[in-house]
This record gives sequence, C-alpha cells and structure tokens, in this order.
Amino acid sequence: MSAADALVERALALASESFIAAAGPGGQNVNKVATAVQLRVDVFALRLAPEVFHRLKELAGSRMTAGGEIVLTARRFRTQEANRDDARERLAEILREAMKIPAKRAKSRLNRVGKTARLATKKNRSAIKAGRGKVSFD
Repeated sequence: MSAADALVERALALASESFIAAAGPGGQNVNKVATAVQLRVDVFALRLAPEVFHRLKELAGSRMTAGGEIVLTARRFRTQEANRDDARERLAEILREAMKIPAKRAKSRLNRVGKTARLATKKNRSAIKAGRGKVSFD
C-alpha cells in the first residue's frame, strides 16, 4: 500500500458524514429524503507534512474552512449511497493529488547560435516597428 492510499484510508476513518436535503432532480422525493452528503475531515488530525499540507490547502481552496476542515458536499445522485461514494472518491482524489510531488521545472538552456538568432530577430522586428512612425515631408 502506498503512502497516498494509507493517507486516504486514515482520512476516511476520521471523516464524519451528515446527510442534508438536496436540490435538483428527484421530484417530491427530494423534499422528503436527505440524500445529499456532507463529508468533513479535520486536516490537522491527519498529521501531514508541511509541503503536503500546503498543496492540500491550495487544492481544496474554498472547501477548506478556517478551522482546518475540508468540507465536501455531494448531491449529484439521487441516493445516499451514490452521493457518499462520490464524496469519498472526491476526497481521495484531492488527497492523492496533494501527495504528488510536483516536477521541478528544468531551466531552459540556449546555445550561442540560438541566442544570436533570437537577437537578430529582435533587431529585425525593432526596425520594422521603427519604420511605422509618423511620416514627415521635410
């Protein structure tokens, strides 16, 4: 089991679910049954490394509260089970994405020929633009 999978398991164990009334398709059923699920996970209880925490905070955006909780609301489906699975999958996806270490950007290297070609192109464009000035009939 990878570290990301272990984190997902730990987060799902700490998560609390509550069911709320959902809007959308379902007719009168939507008024009677609380099918939407609200999943809450305390990020501080996960004991994440600082760099993972910062990536998670950025990925979660407005879904993270000031108190350090991630709140996901799933209401796409008409059943509690489908919405619960949807919320759990979305949480797992966010956590897996936060665990990924971003690839470092390699600095581009330009050789001498490329540099002189670039400068020549710039000089040419400069001459073209300089020729666009006001015409004087002196």
